[in-house]
Amino acid sequence: MSVAYFAYGSNMRSAWLRARVPNAAVHRRAELRDYELRFRKRSSDGSSKCDVVPADGRVVHGVVFEIPLDEKPTLDAAEGLGRGYQEIRCTVTTPEGVSIEAFMYVAEANAIDEDLLPYSWYKRIVLAGAREHGLPAAFVATLEQMECRDDPEDERAQRALRRAELSE
Repeated sequence: MSVAYFAYGSNMRSAWLRARVPNAAVHRRAELRDYELRFRKRSSDGSSKCDVVPADGRVVHGVVFEIPLDEKPTLDAAEGLGRGYQEIRCTVTTPEGVSIEAFMYVAEANAIDEDLLPYSWYKRIVLAGAREHGLPAAFVATLEQMECRDDPEDERAQRALRRAELSE
């Protein structure tokens, strides 16, 4: 048995997600209507990660994965469920107009910091996932324009890029 998961951040990158959930299967591209993507979830590494916020008329593009139920607790732990992220149910729509009920993670109120920036390696992983799944060019361009900063710990950056299969 599996559950539908809507990924909109680094987990869009299949290699990144499968490092956490080896049997995650790509289901299809989808959009979350009336939400906006922001890099505002405070991370323990001193940077920001992706979050979505309600925003009338806006759209967040992402990827629906099928997650085996027995692997979901591993993903919950990796995402910090109850320690920065909470799980909510959402309805996303495929390019063909099919509605899918899924879960996604959103930042808890006490884990939001609008002043933090993502690390450049994190932004690179998000962009790689968006490109991997052929998300709309305008959405990718918006991601490209997001401000970011270098990680002061180069080894952490290199580990993350290797895990996402993006090593230089």
